[in-house]
Amino acid sequence: MLSTLRNPTFRHLFASQLVALLGTGLATVALGLLAWQLAGDTAGAVLGTALAIKMVAYVTLAPVAAAIAERLPRRAFLVALDLIRAGVIACLPFVDQVWQVYVLIFALQAASAGFTPAFQAVIPDVLKDEGDYTNALSLLRLAEDLEQLASPILAALLLTVVSFPVLFAGTVAGFVASALLVVTARLPDRARAEGSHFWADVTKGVRIYTATPRLRGLMVMEAAVAAAGAMVYVNTVVLVKARLGLGEEAVALAFAGFGAGSMLAAFLLPRILTRLDDRPVMIGGAALMVAGVALVPMVGSLAALIALWAIIGFGFSLTQTPIGRIINRSAREADRGAVFAAQFALSHACWLVTYPLAGWVGAGAGLSAAALVLAGIGAVGVVAVLWLWPAHDPEAFAHSHDNLPLDHPHLMGHRHHTHRFVVDENHPRWAAKL
Repeated sequence: MLSTLRNPTFRHLFASQLVALLGTGLATVALGLLAWQLAGDTAGAVLGTALAIKMVAYVTLAPVAAAIAERLPRRAFLVALDLIRAGVIACLPFVDQVWQVYVLIFALQAASAGFTPAFQAVIPDVLKDEGDYTNALSLLRLAEDLEQLASPILAALLLTVVSFPVLFAGTVAGFVASALLVVTARLPDRARAEGSHFWADVTKGVRIYTATPRLRGLMVMEAAVAAAGAMVYVNTVVLVKARLGLGEEAVALAFAGFGAGSMLAAFLLPRILTRLDDRPVMIGGAALMVAGVALVPMVGSLAALIALWAIIGFGFSLTQTPIGRIINRSAREADRGAVFAAQFALSHACWLVTYPLAGWVGAGAGLSAAALVLAGIGAVGVVAVLWLWPAHDPEAFAHSHDNLPLDHPHLMGHRHHTHRFVVDENHPRWAAKL
């Protein structure tokens, strides 16, 4: 896995992601404690609303940002968004009203809606070999899990000597360091799609995504991911402080349990994916998360919560790490950025539902009721994946074209042919006959 770091461009990008996520992990803990300071026992509802605002930014702005990114230099686009995120985080320690948190969260996530898909689309252009790319996905998953493990542990240590607003300074430093590392990376030029109207580019990724069966399955799988993730991110602070009666350090340790499970799965996945297809691995991970959330009503101690969060984290990584491989199979290089943006937007549409649901049901009917509702949503998502994503899913298959003239360059004089099939202008729908 570590051999992938021999590539200097990926090494810089990986380091950029690592330092940004270390800072983001500090902000995750600090934001929960800020919500508790402003709202007390209803902190879950405040966090649920704040995170729903985050999802609105992701869902509405990611496709637009992807279309803009296609028209701008990659490096300048990524660096500018990192610096914008640093500036927004610098404002959070000074808020004293809940509405101010909501405004800043929207601004922060508007920048992230542009940065994350653009960053994801660069990696397969840097690492062409699928084995290297799979290793890179696992390394990036491990880096993301530092937000749930190393950063919360660091936060727990810092909270013994400083107040929580100081944690936001670490996030600012992380985004600034990320920008500097992107500046020093030699990013490859992106493949250019045929000239098209801006709004056609905005919708292109969603059109490809919704026309591809395996991507439709991926979309509903995110219901299970979002249901479990919302329970963890929204209600951990309430579970620890209200139900278990513990302090701020225990909140950080609970988040660390989730991260530890996710990191273990990411470490094992390169070997697992050499033996099993992506589909059964991802469906198994989704089912594991749903089962974990259903067990939340039985939690009665910090040790039990950490163990359960580790199980859910393991399933989370099984479903999320292979996503890049699925998108690579499903889009040509020129369309990859748009499809990553569609994945980002459509998956977070699920979080837009589950984040406020986790907070509001937890505050109104109790944490056990919230867990059961979210587990039910996740179970429906797992069943839907089995229906939408065919078990037999070849990358190339035979098809024929009635939609193109016989002298079209794609046909080379043959209407019936076999090749790697992706939805594009020559293949506007998923079918054996076009």
